[in-house]
Amino acid sequence: MQLKETSTEAFVKDAIELAPFIHAARDEMDRERRIPAALADRLDEAGVYRLFLPASMGGPQLDPITGYRVIEELSRAEASVGWCGLLSNGGALFTGNFTAAAGRDMFGYPPRFRTAGSFRPLGEARAVPGGFRVSGRWDYASGIYNSNWLFVNSRVVDQGGPLLNEAGRPETVMLFTPVESAQVFDTWQVVGLCGTGSNDFELDDVFVPTERSFRLYAPPLESGFLYHPRTMLTAIWVLVSAVALGTARGAMDSFRELATESGTTISATLLRDRPQVQSRVGEAEAIISGARAHVLDAVGRAFDNFCEDMPLPSPEISQARLAITHSINEAAKAVDLLFHAAGTNAIHRRNGLERRWRDVHVVVQHGAGLLSNYEFGGQALMGLRPSDAGW
Repeated sequence: MQLKETSTEAFVKDAIELAPFIHAARDEMDRERRIPAALADRLDEAGVYRLFLPASMGGPQLDPITGYRVIEELSRAEASVGWCGLLSNGGALFTGNFTAAAGRDMFGYPPRFRTAGSFRPLGEARAVPGGFRVSGRWDYASGIYNSNWLFVNSRVVDQGGPLLNEAGRPETVMLFTPVESAQVFDTWQVVGLCGTGSNDFELDDVFVPTERSFRLYAPPLESGFLYHPRTMLTAIWVLVSAVALGTARGAMDSFRELATESGTTISATLLRDRPQVQSRVGEAEAIISGARAHVLDAVGRAFDNFCEDMPLPSPEISQARLAITHSINEAAKAVDLLFHAAGTNAIHRRNGLERRWRDVHVVVQHGAGLLSNYEFGGQALMGLRPSDAGW
């Protein structure tokens, strides 16, 4: 089998064409709280799980704007699908810390790459000859049932307890291990993003070879915007924006369909024929389109102006990070407008709008959407060093 040459636009086109299959799987996703295996296979064939995998390992290594557009289209169809795509691509960014040979050995060539995992250092890793012994329990492993690799962050310990780095903080190490190494716990009982299957998992004294480990924010082996410690968070968090705004666009789709068919319990007048509803729809459209234009412009500028020795803080990165947070919160605001404009229609599952409302209000809880990011951005804009990484 040989690698298939695919243009960047083809990835977006494939994402759009997956929509009917995604829609058909929604009920099963809700019932099973995961993406069905057949749909996951289609996503894999379209390259969704490895958009940011390095070219040296057989990946497409897409630019962040194209990656955004792919995840946006998937999320327009179903937020849970876009979310699992973004999380796997978080794992793809981490592979920039491996040699190309190690990556090919781990994932095959052409690569079979679907990852889940956790950025939080909830486990412990003990150095042993040839690697680490890892134990711990992690949460929020979106897409774990369809993954073949897990990435985990762990505190490095020895007989005396946690090791400290030069700054006096606990030393951590990121590690990759086959998903078969883990025990999965069914913990995903939530209000939104129900189909992501973001369950807990546990590793018990699992051996991980040195070549499958790396230190976060150490100089990567792959070069470029996707893998650089300063821009990695921008590259992955713009995909969170894509899920949020894709979900908002899907909410607009659902509302427009509803508005041409329904009145409300107190009036038979179609929603589309009511001035107040027209105003809300116009406002929601301006919010969605404006936030999208802002985030694509800011991240595009950061990508175009990338260099290996960027100043700290970087004006371009700061603007991109602020645009990401702003767009996620604006997406939730737009969906709220549409939800309330629909009246009691909005609460019925048959209309789809309530699904978008639930999903976007889970997305906005992610770290990329936290209001504390405005504080860090303000620090950067006033010449201070932000107290968070990736600015």
